[in-house]
Amino acid sequence: MTSGTRVGHTFIVGARRDFLEINWRGAPIGSVSDLRPAHAPAPIGFAHRGARSVERENTIAAFSRALLLGASGLETDAWITADGVVVLDHDGVVGPVWRRRAISAAARSDLPGHVPSLSDLYQTCGTAFELSVDVKDPRAFEALVAEARSAGASRHLWLCYPDWKLLASWRRDAPEVRLVESTNLNKIAGRLDDHLRCLADSGIDAVNLHRSQWAAQLVAQLHGTGIVCFAWDAQTPAVLREMLGMGVDGVYCDDVEMMMSAVDAAAGQRLPICDIGQTIAKASPTIDDPDIGPM
Repeated sequence: MTSGTRVGHTFIVGARRDFLEINWRGAPIGSVSDLRPAHAPAPIGFAHRGARSVERENTIAAFSRALLLGASGLETDAWITADGVVVLDHDGVVGPVWRRRAISAAARSDLPGHVPSLSDLYQTCGTAFELSVDVKDPRAFEALVAEARSAGASRHLWLCYPDWKLLASWRRDAPEVRLVESTNLNKIAGRLDDHLRCLADSGIDAVNLHRSQWAAQLVAQLHGTGIVCFAWDAQTPAVLREMLGMGVDGVYCDDVEMMMSAVDAAAGQRLPICDIGQTIAKASPTIDDPDIGPM
């Protein structure tokens, strides 16, 4: 397979996307001559489980409030019920402590009213946002993509999973969907360069790391292979400024207003991708916690 290359704000995709050129938002463009040396796009501000600082997480109320507050992206977690419905919940279990039941063993109609389906999300909130989904149950993949396609939103869907090989197996069935390796640097076997080449050649679009594991040099390294960089757990103004100053392409935060204020401030200061490597400090990734894992 042919890996992708970033030029300005556009990701030029090789054989894995049928030689189409698609821009950041996924809309086809005419030809390579249409590419302009524009600045990199504004980073995506993913509202972590919706506006969970003011509403119950992973609910329609939380997602709606996040969009009302200006979030450009939503983050959630997906499971599939026993009758094949994709629903959004973090833990994947429902019921009181003494009678816990796995969502995968329950019918959609048996779930509490606050647990929305993916269809509920699209019907209520529309599709004018990026959606980052932590795929908790890989069996949800087909139904998840089908639902997004039905809503006309599959090009704005980012599927996150820790196993890049499983992600790569999804590429053929979902060529338009964005695939994200949610990982921990300590869990990457072998040389990082080799791992990144595997990701690019397998059609993986992005890497999602805990904010403590990012450094400007690492961001530039991933951008050099055409891979987008996401930082989760960016929960303070200082951390948001640090991540966005490094050039990450998306941040995850519970406080939507704080996050979008930082994103808006950073958007006007973005350097073209080709210039990032010439301006960053020579820093190495710092790993604070060897047990850090995906969100």
